[in-house]
Amino acid sequence: MERTLPDSGKGLAEWWHQHGTGDDSFAATTYGELIDRAGPAGERHASTISLSLDLKTAGRAIRAAGGGNRGSAAVLRQEMSTIVAALRSADLSPSDWLEPGDLAVILRGAYDPDVGAALERHGDVGRDLATAGPVAVTESWSSLRSDSAHHCVLWISEWPRSLVFPGFLAPVLLSSGIRRTFTLLYTPMRTDQAARDIRKKKTEYVSDAAQRQRIGQIEDAQHSAEYNDVLQQEADLTAGHGILRVTGLIAITAGDPDELERAIADIEQAAIQASCETRRLWGQQAQAFSAAALPLCRSI
Repeated sequence: MERTLPDSGKGLAEWWHQHGTGDDSFAATTYGELIDRAGPAGERHASTISLSLDLKTAGRAIRAAGGGNRGSAAVLRQEMSTIVAALRSADLSPSDWLEPGDLAVILRGAYDPDVGAALERHGDVGRDLATAGPVAVTESWSSLRSDSAHHCVLWISEWPRSLVFPGFLAPVLLSSGIRRTFTLLYTPMRTDQAARDIRKKKTEYVSDAAQRQRIGQIEDAQHSAEYNDVLQQEADLTAGHGILRVTGLIAITAGDPDELERAIADIEQAAIQASCETRRLWGQQAQAFSAAALPLCRSI
């Protein structure tokens, strides 16, 4: 989950507290006022990784680790250590795993953005999971309203069909002036289920190709690319790699409905520049928001 947040100014304030000289001079007073104003006016990006353990699928490993909640926690800690090692091998510097108080601040900020920056600036305030939820939520056919904000969730229904550069999502991720959360949900598929899906896709393609040849249609590049992708998935599965189902969601947040619609239009245009197609999840905004804007690894 990658989200844009209004900068609370906590980092600047801590730097000034450690390195500044508060001697009440004109320069110190002016610099202190600049830091107070620059923090809330800025914008920062925060990325989090959430792990969810399927108790049924991981039943054997959980029983081997002692069973129950204790065994589940042991298996999950092992997966967490694997993730941290993989991130470090990719030259990334992950922080410590979030404490319950950190999670409470994220949840509160997702539902009530007006207090999110204030909670980050004021230490232990608002770090109770019992009170991290919203005070009120109203769902409409096209959007969701919670506390001080209006939200809308878009589903990435079409990914690029041709080869793209690794940074193809830059127009969406680097869009400024819009409070949004970009979430990728990776759901592992069982090997037997993945093999059945691949065989089904191959059968459909061969049947369609025979039908097109029978009526005299010419094979186009799109069908060839899709078939090659299916063959590549089959080769990866045969080599022992897992198959993941990827779901992309974008949660957009604004202070009023008009601002929300403008932000949605900007994100939709940015998605087109990234060779992606987005669709608003009509009638499913509350369920989609819990999956797209909250770091709880909710499946959809």
